[in-house]
Amino acid sequence: MNLNKAFVLGNVTRDPEVRALPSGQQVTSFSIATNRFYTSNGEKKQEAEFHNIVCFGKLADISSRYLNKGSLVLIEGRIKTRNWTNQQGVKQYRTEIIAETMQLGPRNAGGAPSGNSNYGKSAFSRPEPEQDLPAQAGEIPVIEENYAPPSESSPEETKTVSFEGDAADEIDVKDIPF
Repeated sequence: MNLNKAFVLGNVTRDPEVRALPSGQQVTSFSIATNRFYTSNGEKKQEAEFHNIVCFGKLADISSRYLNKGSLVLIEGRIKTRNWTNQQGVKQYRTEIIAETMQLGPRNAGGAPSGNSNYGKSAFSRPEPEQDLPAQAGEIPVIEENYAPPSESSPEETKTVSFEGDAADEIDVKDIPF
């Protein structure tokens, strides 16, 4: 069995470039920078890696409308290496991640315009629940940066979880730091 899967979380380095295939299908391409921090000989260092991303169809439309330079984005896709011969007869190679799913970062992350109320919403987004209403089953609530959770939890909201074999060691949801 084989697997070709890539997950990349980083910042967009240039605005998506929009093109169309001969069939009329929309295609966007952009790159994402991921950073790695490490210590070498007691000195803190940073290393950036750049990834070429290609989106087709609906993802291309969403990326062209909602992504711009500096935006935080999570891409899940597959790795593909293309090759071609340039005008001088030299064989060229380009490794890309073909996006299968995309998750936009926080609305005010990176270079996202803070006044754009549509940022982060797509054809696949669910409506945001009101802060004082509980989320519906299967719905992922969006927690805004200035959201303050209710100060007191009612007894029916407190849940105790126990694992097989460790019935004596119970975990209370209130003790979890997040």
